[in-house]
Amino acid sequence: MFGRRKLQGRTDEQLLLMRAAGLLVGKTLEMLRSEVREGVTTLELDRLAETFIRDHGGIPNFQLVPGYSHTLCTSVNEEVVHGIPGSRVLEHGDVLSIDCGAEIDGWNGDAATTAVVGGRAAGSSDDLHLIDATEAGLYAGIAAMQVGGRLYAVGDAVEASVRAAAERDGHAYGVIDEYVGHGIGTKMHMDPQIPNYAVSETGPKLVDGFTGAIEPMITLGTTDTKVLGDDWTVVTTDRSRAAHWEHSVAVREAGLWILTAIDGGRSALEALGAVYDPIG
Repeated sequence: MFGRRKLQGRTDEQLLLMRAAGLLVGKTLEMLRSEVREGVTTLELDRLAETFIRDHGGIPNFQLVPGYSHTLCTSVNEEVVHGIPGSRVLEHGDVLSIDCGAEIDGWNGDAATTAVVGGRAAGSSDDLHLIDATEAGLYAGIAAMQVGGRLYAVGDAVEASVRAAAERDGHAYGVIDEYVGHGIGTKMHMDPQIPNYAVSETGPKLVDGFTGAIEPMITLGTTDTKVLGDDWTVVTTDRSRAAHWEHSVAVREAGLWILTAIDGGRSALEALGAVYDPIG
């Protein structure tokens, strides 16, 4: 699962192309946040996302995955990841994870966010803790990336952050270990796989210009999951709720650039004491 091959870096020109795709993904997710409300179907959100991406010069890259025909994955409540948009009507208080990707000029972006339908005021304290712990774990994992460091420090940092949140919140969060992050570039899913949890190996050394998608998935229960009969949707077997956050990240010699964050990740990185290092 975890190879030892030397990682590949991207040139500045390539990173700028990836930033264009990543920024479109970030703006698509921002647009969707204002559309997530009670009474909307997940398919309606999917159609909005496809129109937005195509109108801005992109291609929905999830549609390039064999056997998948949608722009988004929309996972509700106990659905962890890969939920298929359809006729499901969102209800007040649902926990919704939206995973989105786009390709521009052959380069890809991939990101995910989780929110409560009806806003934070509609969420239970448990759901809000879960969402916040998962997002914090994402940024902890990203902040652990540095040129010359080891790739699997990402998972160490994610798990340490989530465990600290569990102690603070009084929850026994489940850190999903069946699904991992990945390299990204000319394809949405590329080697290497990037675990979102601690492993015994240290992994390959990070190089200048490396690009990867970090995506922790956390539950309010156990880590046991199953795939539904649609062969895509992953759910928790104990029906506990789950959250999923993701960003595509470039590791630069002097710091980090979150390609799918609208501000490039500046605010989140600086809050963690990490160096924000965009091009230009």
